[in-house]
Amino acid sequence: MKRFADFILKNRLPVLLLALGVLIAGAVSYRSLPVDAFPDVSPVLVQLFTVTDGLAPEEVEAQVTWPVEAAMSGLPGVTSIRSVSNFGLSVVNLYFEEGTDIYFARQLVSERLEEARDSIPEGFGEPEMGPIATGQGQVLYYYLEDENDAYSLTELRDIQDWIIKVQLQSVQGVAEVLGIGGWEKQFQITFRPSALRKYDIPVGELVDAIRENNLNVGAQYIERGGEQLLVRSEGMVRTLEDLRRIVVKSDGGSVVLLRDVAEVSIGGAVRRGLQTRNGEEEIVAGMVVKLIGTNSSSVISSVEERLAEIEATLPPGIRIVPFYEQKTLVQASVKTVTTALLEGVVLVLLVLALFLRKGRPSLVAALSIPFSILVSFALMKIMGISANLMSFGGLAIAIGMMVDGSIVLVENADKRLSSAGNGAGDAGKADAVKWLPLP
Repeated sequence: MKRFADFILKNRLPVLLLALGVLIAGAVSYRSLPVDAFPDVSPVLVQLFTVTDGLAPEEVEAQVTWPVEAAMSGLPGVTSIRSVSNFGLSVVNLYFEEGTDIYFARQLVSERLEEARDSIPEGFGEPEMGPIATGQGQVLYYYLEDENDAYSLTELRDIQDWIIKVQLQSVQGVAEVLGIGGWEKQFQITFRPSALRKYDIPVGELVDAIRENNLNVGAQYIERGGEQLLVRSEGMVRTLEDLRRIVVKSDGGSVVLLRDVAEVSIGGAVRRGLQTRNGEEEIVAGMVVKLIGTNSSSVISSVEERLAEIEATLPPGIRIVPFYEQKTLVQASVKTVTTALLEGVVLVLLVLALFLRKGRPSLVAALSIPFSILVSFALMKIMGISANLMSFGGLAIAIGMMVDGSIVLVENADKRLSSAGNGAGDAGKADAVKWLPLP
């Protein structure tokens, strides 16, 4: 330790430059630290969702959930597999060992997905991976306000899914945007059993006819006058009338159209819930989920800027109104611990000035506080620790421990220098510095 002190005293300029570099690194690290309300302690989790329209939980468990679990069992690093089978929905949660890279885990799962799809009966849905997010990733909720009451819930849901969602998903750090409430627009075909029996058309044949008549087909090209003319067969359904005119059967020169055997209309998908405002009226809302490991505050700020841009392009009278922002919680948490941190620094400085009663020793001891804090920020950046209630709170509590060692050293040095100065002048001071015993 004595050699270390001698080295510092003999190489003051390099040590000073090194300390300055550490301070700059700490300040830069602080500006780029992820900011969250609480540390994210979520496990490494990959979720698989399978939508199975109309199936009861028993069929979902037997035909979908179990095959997916069987296909995913034995993956490297998987510690447990848990699942939930609901009406029309299967959810399989794959938990990996702590420290596993989430992207590596998703790569392993994606390699087994094809095997899982082959194990599920046709028409029972296909499993898909959930977003790269955790339970703390729900950073923003908003709803659409129709000031003129000019749009239905179906139209508002279309605006949410096809205008707002598409643009928000391009924001850096956003993992997914979900629509809540309203009605998902559907072209609904209601068969008339009596008409199907009359024309002797099985339901499966009718479904195949609808599917085959909703395609655009390329037919190569023809040359005419030195020009190449593309030949296309346009069969994509665009309107209800296009659906009604689909030919489902041809017999002896007469044709049976879809409108002859079924009712075609616009409706909404089956709902499992709705969104209300103050329990008074139904609304259409959206939820923004951030990517795991990103800075919540910066993501929310970027989303807010993009929402302002999107709102300017929406139909007249449509407003986007945020009603929950995780940024508020983050700012409140960080403000609380930052205030406690500053108060601790001020109290320590007052105690130093009160007991040391000298300006220079107090200043030297006080400088160790910001130095220690900035070093902590640099280490937090290296170790991937976010700035949150727990990490800042730990710094606030540790202020006394940070300054304790420097107080002992500075007070001892001041005492030795004072004693040497009283007895031997400048030579005594120099000798005291050279042979300063360390506690």
